[in-house]
Amino acid sequence: MFLFRLNIVKMDVQPPPIRTLDDFVLDSSRFAVRDIPHLERWNNRIINNLLYYQSNYFVSFLTFLGIVGFLRPFHLFLGATVVTLIFMGFVWAAENQAPIRQLRRNHPSLALGAILGASFLFITVLGGVSVFLFGIAFPILLILIHASVRLRTLKNKLENKLENIGLKRTPMGLLLESLGQEQEAGS
Repeated sequence: MFLFRLNIVKMDVQPPPIRTLDDFVLDSSRFAVRDIPHLERWNNRIINNLLYYQSNYFVSFLTFLGIVGFLRPFHLFLGATVVTLIFMGFVWAAENQAPIRQLRRNHPSLALGAILGASFLFITVLGGVSVFLFGIAFPILLILIHASVRLRTLKNKLENKLENIGLKRTPMGLLLESLGQEQEAGS
C-alpha cells in the first residue's frame, strides 16, 4: 500500500470568486495568440490565467463532467478513479525520485502529457476511452487554450501577486505547486 505524504501546512485555502462572463469569454478584444519563441512568457500567462480564472475553469470542467456523467456514469467513475490514482502516483514519484522531480519542474507540459497519456492507456485497456476524451481531456484542452490566449488585466495581475506573496491560497495554486510550478506563478 502506498503512503502519500502531502506537505500541506495548515492554511486557509480560499477559492476566488467566479469571474463575470464578460470578463471570462465575451470581451473578445482581450484575446491574442502569444509569440511562440517566448515560451517563458507564454507559460507565465497560462499559469496566471489558471490562477485568476480557476473558479470559472472549475465550473466549466464540472459542466463537462456532469454531461458525460449523465450519459455514462460508470465509465466516468472509472475514468476519474484512474486519472486520480495516476496523478497521485506521479506526485508521490516526484517527491521521492529526483529525475521525475526534475522532469516535473523543467517540463510541466510533458509531465501533464505523461499523466494524461498514462490515464488514456489504462482507460483504453479498461474501456471507456470516449469518457476520458470528452469528460476529462477535452475540458482540460479547452481550459489550456483559454489560458493561453486570454490577455491579463491589471486586476488579474494584482490578484496573482496577492496569492504569490502568501496572502491568499487557492486550490489552483496548490495544484500548480504539486505539478512543480509554484516558482512560476506570479512572476
